[in-house]
This record gives sequence, C-alpha cells and structure tokens, in this order.
Amino acid sequence: MALLDEWKKIAYDRNLDRGALERFWNDYFLKEKSIYEKLLTDPNISVKGTVKELAEKYGITTLEMAGFLDGINDSLVEANPIDTMEEDTEVSLVFDKEKLYMNMVDARADWLYNLPQWESIFDEAKRKELFLEQRKSGTIHVEKKVGRNDPCPCGSGKKYKYCCGKK
Repeated sequence: MALLDEWKKIAYDRNLDRGALERFWNDYFLKEKSIYEKLLTDPNISVKGTVKELAEKYGITTLEMAGFLDGINDSLVEANPIDTMEEDTEVSLVFDKEKLYMNMVDARADWLYNLPQWESIFDEAKRKELFLEQRKSGTIHVEKKVGRNDPCPCGSGKKYKYCCGKK
C-alpha cells in the first residue's frame, strides 16, 4: 500500500471518536507549522531527499511526511508522485512562493499564511494582494438576467420580449 493511502486511512478514520480525531489533527497541524517555519526561513534553498530522509530531517513519521507532501504538492514547482510514493521515493520541496501563499489562504490555514516568515518574503501590500486575489478566485459573479419588459441588450430599442426574447 502506498504511503498516501496509509496516511488517508489513519487521518480520515471514521471509526475514531471526534475528540481523538481532533487531537490527531491538532498534533499534525503543529508539526506542519514547524516544517513551514523552517522552509520559509530560507525559501530559496532546494530541499530534496527521500520521504524517509525528509521525515527524519523534520522529526516526523514517514506517514506524517506523506500527509505533508499531499498538502504542499499543488504548490510545488514540480509535483511529486504522491499517489505511488514509498519511503525510498525521491521527492522535492521546491515550492512556488506565491502559489504556496495563495493555497494556504484557500485552505483557510491562517496559522500558516500568517507566519512571520512571510514578512521577509512578501511585503504587506503583496500579501494583501495575493490574499484578495485568492479569495476573489472562488467568488462567482452572476449577471443580472434581462427581464421580459427590459430594453433588449442587442440595442434595437425594442423590448426584449419582442426582439431577442421571442421564441
């Protein structure tokens, strides 16, 4: 079984009571935050290695590293083969800074996109711009429908029902 499948089996276990699952995720999020603090301290360094090596480097289990890699994969310059990875699979943590920030905003992970390390990467204006850009990307704008008795949008001067709305 691939590491990611094992991770999902534990992380999304429906048999665990709510309290145990909450403790599991709170513990994981603290570890995740610690890894991001280290990665963002020097974001231009290429961090690469096997899943096992990176897990040891950051003081977590290989399954937790699989979960971390699943979370960061969309923000990487080159995606890792997370669906098939094993302990000895070579992976990379080279990430696109803007994409990572925006994905953190999208995930509503304020404990991550508010890390002080971001201040040395992007100024406040850039962080606000990325934040707003990400939030707006999920907003759906619905155009106002043309009413039967409204002027036709084609510019004919006729009512819509007598022009383009005629069937």
